[in-house]
Amino acid sequence: MMTPIEEKKDDKIRTGMVQVSDGKSRPMPARLVLTMEAVTVQREIIVPPQPRDPRVPHTRERMVQITRQKVGGLGLSIKGGAEHKLPILISKIYKDQAADQTGQLFVGDAVIKVNGEYITACNHDDAVNILRNAGDIVVLTVKHYRAATPFLQKQAETASDTDSSTGDDHPSLHGKVDDNCNSEKTDTNGGWQSAWGDSQDAQSRPSSVASDRLPEGTKEWVDVVSVPLMMGYVTRYVLGTDKLRPGAFEVRGARTHVTTGVVHVEEPAALSHWLKSISDNIMGLTNLQMKLFNRHLASGERIEYMGWVQEGEVCGGQPWQTYRPKFLILKGTDVMLFDTPPTNITELTKCPETLKVYQTMFRTVKESETVDWRQHCFLVQSSAPGPASAGPRYFSTETRQELLRVEAAWTANIVNSVIRLGVS
Repeated sequence: MMTPIEEKKDDKIRTGMVQVSDGKSRPMPARLVLTMEAVTVQREIIVPPQPRDPRVPHTRERMVQITRQKVGGLGLSIKGGAEHKLPILISKIYKDQAADQTGQLFVGDAVIKVNGEYITACNHDDAVNILRNAGDIVVLTVKHYRAATPFLQKQAETASDTDSSTGDDHPSLHGKVDDNCNSEKTDTNGGWQSAWGDSQDAQSRPSSVASDRLPEGTKEWVDVVSVPLMMGYVTRYVLGTDKLRPGAFEVRGARTHVTTGVVHVEEPAALSHWLKSISDNIMGLTNLQMKLFNRHLASGERIEYMGWVQEGEVCGGQPWQTYRPKFLILKGTDVMLFDTPPTNITELTKCPETLKVYQTMFRTVKESETVDWRQHCFLVQSSAPGPASAGPRYFSTETRQELLRVEAAWTANIVNSVIRLGVS
């Protein structure tokens, strides 16, 4: 039986036991951790006994400044990345180089920020490029993952790679440069399953050493994946379909390939609590981003709504619809549809599809009119000339509350547009 959700009120952190899968394979026991900014899936591993290095601060985030060297760059290598559902981990520190000279960085440190910018949702190659182009003075925010240290150290003894921040050959390599240019990528061998191990026995050890038998040690929770909630969404539907998952949900980030996997919750009350808590945090962060955008917009151009909807499409003459996620923004007189949420004003101005709200008809779909099992739907019909006027477009929201928010914002934008057009 899953334990109830626990809350640390001071830190506004909620944790609870769940099961997680890729939607196809058998769910694995996990712990879900919800903060104001992210939801994290953790799994329990056995940490082999090891001498504790008193220099390593194991339990807190810390900021370390590195001065890049002309030869050797930052003097460190990294593993992991969002595509492997792993944090960006320092896997090697080169002796007497920049990272080593700080005395404050260690193998097993997870890099959370580079110069104040989060990289927790970055894939491996993006993280390498960010480090390489971070300037001569680089400030890393890191947190040590003690469980990963012995395995990274073991692999570092036989690894041949280059500095992840510059690609310069380290002097100790003597030309033995890895073909991946220090791209110490984790072999997924099936994606989600390899992050958890290929068998039940692998639950107690990291996938990178699944073939090695670990000595007895202490149990510890380690992060499998962390999904930022800013402009993300939580869904109970199977991606692209109208199939509702019983007793389960999935959280997807602003970059929708970043996902928790399918989170299974046995108790209906706990499921409702998780859904509400995660949705509330997403809404709060998204509204905050909306306010930040509105600071740079004139009063008549301000955003009334931002959020994810699912657009139904009939493909290949099939009688059923598939669904594609769209990030909807109602801004001034514009109805804007993005494949990926904009993160700044420049991206906001480069919307791939824009309709005029005063040239569109919005109508909620009654429950008796829905075309499949998805609920909380609405239709948009454009009267503007061009492809957009070909026929009504069918959209679905996750909840009735979200549908009401879209409807209210749409009505407000129409009123504001009519007033604006009347004045002009």
